[in-house]
Amino acid sequence: MHANSSLPEITPTYRQEAERELRRFTRDWTSRDERLASVSYFGTFAAYFFTLWLAVQAWPTWWLVGPLIVVNAFAGVRLYVLQHDTGHNSLFATRKRNTLAGHGLSIFTLTPFAVMQHNHNEHHSHLGNLDARATTEIFTMTLREWQTAGFWKRLHYRLYRNPLLMVPVGGLFTYALAYRWPKNAAKIAPWQVVLHNGGIALWVFVLWMMAGWPALVIYAGTIFTAGCIGVFLVYLQHNFEDTWWDRKPDLNPARAALQGSSALDLGWWFDLAVANITYHDIHHFNANIPSYRLRACHRELRRHYQVQTIGWAEAFRSFTLKLWDEDRGRLVPFPRRGRAQPSAVAAG
Repeated sequence: MHANSSLPEITPTYRQEAERELRRFTRDWTSRDERLASVSYFGTFAAYFFTLWLAVQAWPTWWLVGPLIVVNAFAGVRLYVLQHDTGHNSLFATRKRNTLAGHGLSIFTLTPFAVMQHNHNEHHSHLGNLDARATTEIFTMTLREWQTAGFWKRLHYRLYRNPLLMVPVGGLFTYALAYRWPKNAAKIAPWQVVLHNGGIALWVFVLWMMAGWPALVIYAGTIFTAGCIGVFLVYLQHNFEDTWWDRKPDLNPARAALQGSSALDLGWWFDLAVANITYHDIHHFNANIPSYRLRACHRELRRHYQVQTIGWAEAFRSFTLKLWDEDRGRLVPFPRRGRAQPSAVAAG
């Protein structure tokens, strides 16, 4: 938190006057720069292909291949974040360039562009709404729902929210399998998804022809690692102790964006590796800010407001939080056995 207590707070207490000031403040960071966008776009592609090539050349020396797979996976995650930017038309200056760039990224992010754009915009539209949790990337059950759930529903949810399953299995399932026919694909762009999957198959064939099994094993390793990183980030963007949910008509979109989304302070190198998607609060408040301006915007923001940030320790602790307690207004762990009252649960 910012040390100057005289500044208006963004979190945990939302203030109406702060929203108007923030609207004016964030507009100054929404300008697109074609040069920065091109460096980010093509530079990330260069890092992706170069590290993939290096990993193939280093095969089978695993003490070299392993780190290169990790770096390549981060490059893949960064490509995904840039595709996310193009979906908001915030990377390049024109809608046409963003659309073309988004499609150009789709094979390497394993994510069909038009469907991703539609689903993600729905997520922005319903952020923090307990009655529209189907639009969230990570489903969160309320404490009341848990208390009335049967054995099998609880078991399913426990497995779903177990980080040892959610991160590795969830990442691989989502990006390698579920995105071959993602939610809403049939009504948004079914043939585009079919062509997209054909493009992925062609890309895998090219890898096979160029380097055989080593290339495919390395590629599978980068998909798995990138999926883990992706789920780690997606979870933390809205699942932490002081996040915020509500129901209409009390739902406040600005509060949902600022308090219901996280600002991860995990270091400069991590921000660079994931194209600043760590500053998710200000992104949800104003999705027109390009990724290459998010970090600078957030740093300047901290000079004027108290902003809650999450470091590594709290990030890992957030994976112990499972249920939204509507009475206390916070995310809490699973109830201890034999305890059923919300207050006792939250205290544990």
